Amino acid sequence: MGRVRNWWSHSKTVALIWFSSLALFYFLFQMALHNSTSPPRLDSFVSYRIRRSTLYDKMERSLEEHGAAFLKHGETSQSLTLSDLFTLKDGYVTPVLKAADPPVRANILYMSTKYAEPISEAVKQVFDPYFDKAIWFQNSSLYHFSMFHASHHIEPVPASEVEIEAEVAVVKAVVEGLCPLEIVLDRVVLTSTGVLLGCWQVISGTDPAEIRAKLRTALPKAPEKQLYDAAILHTSFARLLSHPKASLMDTDNTSNLIELLRKLVSQLNNKIRGFKASWYTLYHHLSYEYDVLALALNGNMKVRRFHMGCTRG
Repeated sequence: MGRVRNWWSHSKTVALIWFSSLALFYFLFQMALHNSTSPPRLDSFVSYRIRRSTLYDKMERSLEEHGAAFLKHGETSQSLTLSDLFTLKDGYVTPVLKAADPPVRANILYMSTKYAEPISEAVKQVFDPYFDKAIWFQNSSLYHFSMFHASHHIEPVPASEVEIEAEVAVVKAVVEGLCPLEIVLDRVVLTSTGVLLGCWQVISGTDPAEIRAKLRTALPKAPEKQLYDAAILHTSFARLLSHPKASLMDTDNTSNLIELLRKLVSQLNNKIRGFKASWYTLYHHLSYEYDVLALALNGNMKVRRFHMGCTRG
């Protein structure tokens, strides 16, 4: 009888430990599931906002600190020179399309032309009279926010068709759990490399930093070094490639040039700063760019589109 009682006591102990472990696992699983679908905490929201503002402040100082480096055909933010991207002949700009091998696999958020076209029109109204054809305007139908690269031109990650389809499946699953973004244009900045950028803040929705974190988890083979800071949310509007019209100013006077550029950026900010965009049917694009920087240069690409599936409570 003693052995039976000891066996029964031991069995109850084992069962209790097993049941407790199972209950703890279930609790932790439910917590993780809740955290993955619940909106970000207020402190995270504020932290991301401050982080973006700090990045934008630094970008805004770029022209003052480094001057108009684009006039020397210097390196761009993606380790390419302007001559790698464009040719400028007789005042006309032509993009240089180079095959990407393997194709770039970029996850991006696409801006509807409903919002892009008014911005594009404002950019052209301010800058076109001064730069004529020595400026490349981003195609308004391709305004976008780069989120995460499964492969890029700096660190290529080859993938078979089967592996690519597997990537598509996991990205689709991630996107279905994202909440559409409502954003506001914080400011427009002109960098020393000549890129005119729209810098945005998030009003509501899944923060870009969280989107990128989810994609990092879903795509473990992706390049460790991504092209942008995890919190940033910016769009290229245009790229300056040469001096403004000679008839408008002394092109040899650097201080006058910087002053003119500062004035034009200020005018544009007065027109569109505070512009809001709301996307309840936002698409998430997975682009296989067959040309380097295909989105920026109107190159060849294949696009997969996925609806964000989060519903607002």
